[in-house]
Amino acid sequence: MQVPAPVPGISPKNPKTMSSYTQSPLGIKSWAEEDRPREKLLVRGKNSLTDAELLAILLRSGSVEETAVGLAQRILADVDQDLHALGRCSVGELIRYKGMGEAKAVTVAAALELGRRRQLADLRHRPRVRASQDAYQAIAPLIADLPHEEFWLLLLNRANRIIGRERISTGGVSGTVVDAKIVFRKAVEALASSLILCHNHPSGNLQPSQADLELTRKLKQGGQVLDVCVLDHLIIAEGGYTSFSDEGLL
Repeated sequence: MQVPAPVPGISPKNPKTMSSYTQSPLGIKSWAEEDRPREKLLVRGKNSLTDAELLAILLRSGSVEETAVGLAQRILADVDQDLHALGRCSVGELIRYKGMGEAKAVTVAAALELGRRRQLADLRHRPRVRASQDAYQAIAPLIADLPHEEFWLLLLNRANRIIGRERISTGGVSGTVVDAKIVFRKAVEALASSLILCHNHPSGNLQPSQADLELTRKLKQGGQVLDVCVLDHLIIAEGGYTSFSDEGLL
């Protein structure tokens, strides 16, 4: 058995833990019809399928050594069953798996991206921000699982409805530079009445740094001059978020 070489986002586990996936299994066509992923979806509905079975439908086939379900199980095991981590994998990383050609890898990457964009669909209706959770849901799909820091704005009208999302800067794994002039230019151009500052921490640490606190204070003061209220600052990570407003840090 050839185990894929470790790559960012996917690091194969001990081969012994994957033996059940890679032994020469019976093909899916030999399974009971109601247990085949496609047929199971048609008969029982999409909610009845496991993540591995849904992924297997995208893969369509495995290899000589394993079924599509086995390949899907192995890939998910290597990302600790974390679909966010799978979504960060590039086509180049995916094709290192035996049985995963370029066409399959592109299909998986496209499906995961479509799912991410689905989470953003509600923004077309200008959702109202009533609490930090509303703001988090509006921005997290864009930045929660990025491997680098990005700083974004949520722009709101007087009814606290989101009228825009703007990326201000992109940085490295530990920080990004934010220019206050660009922040308020975006706000003025959109005729925003208020804004919410948002950035991610790839490390997963949700604690604000001293630089985060100083930037928030600076932008809040600048907003008061321009009559643009800074309502909150969210630090986003895969595990959740920290709201400066909820924590009394504004």
